[in-house]
Amino acid sequence: MNRETIADLLLDRVGDHRPGLRTRERTWTWNEVVAESAARAHLARSMHSEGHGEGPFHVGVLLNNVPEYVFWLGASALSGAVIVGINPTRSGAYLEQEVRNTDCQMVVTDTASRMLIDGLDIGVPAERFLLVDTDAYAEQVHAHATRPWRDPAIIAQTRMLLLLTSGTTGTSKAAICSQGRLTSLGYLNRDRFGITPDDTCYCCMPLFHGNALMALWAPALVAGACVALAEKFSASRFLDDVRLHRATFFTYVGKAIGYVLATPERPGDACTTLTRGFGTEASPEDKAEFDRRFGCRLIEGYGSSEAGGLIRLDQDGPAGALGRPASDSVIVVNSETRQVCPPAQLDEYGRVTNAEEAVGEIVDILGAAKFEGYYNNPEANAERVRHGWYWTGDLGYLDAAGYLYFAGRSGDWIRVDGENISALLTERILRRHPKIVAAGVFAVPDPRSGDQVMAAVEVPDGNSFDDLDLSTFLTRQTDLGTKGAPRYVRFSHRLPTTGSNKLRKKEMQLEGWQTSDPVYHWVGRGRPVYKVMMGDDKSALRADFLAHGRGRFLP
Repeated sequence: MNRETIADLLLDRVGDHRPGLRTRERTWTWNEVVAESAARAHLARSMHSEGHGEGPFHVGVLLNNVPEYVFWLGASALSGAVIVGINPTRSGAYLEQEVRNTDCQMVVTDTASRMLIDGLDIGVPAERFLLVDTDAYAEQVHAHATRPWRDPAIIAQTRMLLLLTSGTTGTSKAAICSQGRLTSLGYLNRDRFGITPDDTCYCCMPLFHGNALMALWAPALVAGACVALAEKFSASRFLDDVRLHRATFFTYVGKAIGYVLATPERPGDACTTLTRGFGTEASPEDKAEFDRRFGCRLIEGYGSSEAGGLIRLDQDGPAGALGRPASDSVIVVNSETRQVCPPAQLDEYGRVTNAEEAVGEIVDILGAAKFEGYYNNPEANAERVRHGWYWTGDLGYLDAAGYLYFAGRSGDWIRVDGENISALLTERILRRHPKIVAAGVFAVPDPRSGDQVMAAVEVPDGNSFDDLDLSTFLTRQTDLGTKGAPRYVRFSHRLPTTGSNKLRKKEMQLEGWQTSDPVYHWVGRGRPVYKVMMGDDKSALRADFLAHGRGRFLP
């Protein structure tokens, strides 16, 4: 019988002496993990009582992927507290506002991470900070050691997490996740990925992100598999960690796969225990290369901190497809008319030839009841639930066979000379280049009308723009299309990213060509030929905008 709460799943692990948590330095059995969690749950109850707090106890956790993070996840489940995963890549006023909006009553951190919030008014007094790398903290935990038990008031609807969205498209929001939803996702993903007690799940994505919690930690807990922690993602240490822990499964987000593939290939790369990985934003070419080089199958999926289970995986489907809608309630609609979009017509390269009609927003017409909302943000809730439907905010399209494809966010379709251009297609094409680690594509305004395509590419240190020979490369890509080649290319060795390795496309779009990174511009038609933009070029472009009355569109 399936459990309904994370608390009960943890108590099921009492007496389980198989490995439950590993780092490079130490291994804990599941029984020990639960015991450590129980001590911290007792400590959380004590501090909540001392603070005379009413309602759920909000505990901010500002840590890298260290064992204490896992123990506090367990502590929140057993005590009924709510974990707020604080993103350590944030800083300053943005971090201050993000934490204040979650009403934390205590912060669990360490000496190094605390420096990020020193001097910030996050609403938590200094005496409510727990520094996990101090002797005083160790004594507190030891003093609160107790037999594992759960608060009897905990039910499936009890909140467990406030997941701060990565903010790639604007201000982050705190998505609510209950114990029941996380438990359901644990069972779902255990079955989807075939997680068993014999698996070791390598957790290299940050624990403040839904990917690590929903696709790795929760299914490992359900199955009784071991979780192997990497304090931070490192492409150079990825394979060494996999071999050390004998990992069989991992998850990824954003640029992680590109970074791993950019490491020098070595004989015996495929000689590992790794068999499968799950994540988002790996291109079909990335998947094929990862399988060839490491003997590991990548499973591309769709999901978010707010919702999951909308797609049924189908590994026999076309390359690039996410799978099929999990039910008839998951549809693609025109966001203005609310009419169901017709199937996409695909050309020989898989490009959508009727994008104007076929691309729409992915909606679950029965999903409003399952959406748990954003914390203290009624405006964002209203944006997600309209007309009684749950709107994902993501674009997609269905082919004639019923397979669903991700088409990006609303800004990922670019209108060039009256034609819709897919930013994702151009990104995937750029990622085929052996020297390009990551690529983001977005619209920038044209000085006369509409938009132009701009790309931001990241390459390893030691490579120049000329080394890419981008003009020749793009000309050879038969599926690119006449309007898909970028007019502007931002060249960088380190593009801005979120804490989960996703590119900050909105930020780069707002900067446009007004960035400190070098930008190369292609003027004219025919074969793309790029020249670096100098100050005079940018001034001339600005004058062109003003001459055509479009100064308001300048970056």
